Amino acid sequence: MRATTIHAPFDLRVEDVPDPVVRQPGDAVVRVLRACICGSDLWAYRGESARTPGQRIGHEFLGIVEETGADVGTVRRGDLVVAPFMWSDGVCDYCREGLTTSCEHGGFWGSVGSDGGQGEAVRVPYADGTLVALPAEAASDDRLLAALLTLSDVMGTGHHAALGAGARPGATVAVVGDGAVGLCAVLAAKRLGAERIIALGRHETRTDIARRFGATDVVAERGDAAVEAVRALTRGQRAHAVVEAVGTEQSMSTAVNITRDGGAIGFVGVPHGSGTGLDLSVMFDRNIALRGGVAPVRSYIPELLPDVLDGTVDPSPVFDLTVPLDGVPDGYKAMDGRTALKVMVTA
Repeated sequence: MRATTIHAPFDLRVEDVPDPVVRQPGDAVVRVLRACICGSDLWAYRGESARTPGQRIGHEFLGIVEETGADVGTVRRGDLVVAPFMWSDGVCDYCREGLTTSCEHGGFWGSVGSDGGQGEAVRVPYADGTLVALPAEAASDDRLLAALLTLSDVMGTGHHAALGAGARPGATVAVVGDGAVGLCAVLAAKRLGAERIIALGRHETRTDIARRFGATDVVAERGDAAVEAVRALTRGQRAHAVVEAVGTEQSMSTAVNITRDGGAIGFVGVPHGSGTGLDLSVMFDRNIALRGGVAPVRSYIPELLPDVLDGTVDPSPVFDLTVPLDGVPDGYKAMDGRTALKVMVTA
């Protein structure tokens, strides 16, 4: 089959690799219909996250089950399924508690020795604990497939951030970051009933999506100017709930400084470039809580799926460029150059 591999910074190739096969009784093989490129993939692309030459890449996909092992009982050949960005067994203590990203037998797509989502097919370990079946008719609906694809990562991650921040009816929510996760956090905050949603971002095409998703205000400033702008919008009190969806020291500092006393920050931006870190005394003095981390999206899919299927929640606009598998390297260039928000890959 064909799959995307990474060999060095900015050196992505779509090349022939061995076909995936069932190795364990709990495995399934999924033929990929839709995949996508994540902002976190760019750290490997830029050489800021180490990869072994020839390693697979990509962790968001949905597709058709082609084969199952003898122990697989929840999906069968021909089913349309979505995969979260990590596999999990579904039965360990962490999985039962909903923290599937800490599964004792879990792992990431594209890790050494595993298939990546940006390919023609994927071997899925622990298929019963990992895959979620979707309505068969969705396979012929391009918009719905795009919306369902976000459940593999960005919609679930945005939801995780909004929950961690404490988004709720009547609350003022601020979202730091206008990437796909930040935009999905706006959508999640709206779904959770937030009264006011302030999107912090400088790119008009992205903040237009934020408004479409439910943002009531947009702040284009950065740093201290952004803090003052949020204070001006909130009578000086700042936001009850703040999402940090970037991962830099500056973005986290902004998040702390726009959080209302007694509020909370939901952080899901992959940390990078931190230097001095957080001043915990500020958070202590103002009773600011910090929650978040790697989103257990497998636990959120059953909750979010009905709203995506009936159109109550439609995250599909985060995809603004679609490429075939052979176009994946160009998709990375577009996202790295910020000429694309999020790239979808078609079979």
